Amino acid sequence: MFATSDRTPLPRDFFDRPVLAVAPDLLGRLLVRTTPEGPITLRITEVEAYDGPNDPGSHAYRGRTPRNDVMFGPPGHVYVYFTYGMWHCMNLVCGPEGRASAVLLRAGEVIEGADLARKRRLSARHDRELAKGPARLATALGVDRALDGTDACTAGETPLKMLIGSAVPSDQVRNGPRTGVSGDGAVHPWRYWVADDPTVSPYRAHVPRRRPS
Repeated sequence: MFATSDRTPLPRDFFDRPVLAVAPDLLGRLLVRTTPEGPITLRITEVEAYDGPNDPGSHAYRGRTPRNDVMFGPPGHVYVYFTYGMWHCMNLVCGPEGRASAVLLRAGEVIEGADLARKRRLSARHDRELAKGPARLATALGVDRALDGTDACTAGETPLKMLIGSAVPSDQVRNGPRTGVSGDGAVHPWRYWVADDPTVSPYRAHVPRRRPS
């Protein structure tokens, strides 16, 4: 069980920093998803940083669109996108308003509400697989585009909230290339994870899609 102090909400100024400072500092923090069936609490174990106009791998690299609009808004809000026509992925907006950087939540450990997460992740063989990968994480928590723009730092009732948790010591943090990123963005070692944690997803390099012959 986690100490009461760990349940203090993360302040907005935690996110109002450069994304490369926020991303590794999110490891070990707690994300609470409140649903009508009950809460699910996730300990974050893997993330990726996306640095807007400085990052060819970012959705915001070419400017503002209806899809990425939340990335340009206040820090501490949730950016949810739909990908491959079937999956949702969840990010937390960082930096000053208008800067458009965000951290993708890639994996985590479900520490409360695993019974609710299992109902959404029927293919998971073990609880460590419930949120092992960004699409699995969003599925386990029941996150979709309806939650895009949610304020995760508000003091009031909210379906998604970030708590202080327990920051991971720097000697237990690893970093490397981001999963599936191609082109100039592939060189950035902006994926961060907790060393030897079984919930961290495997690294996969980008594989170009081939058109049917």
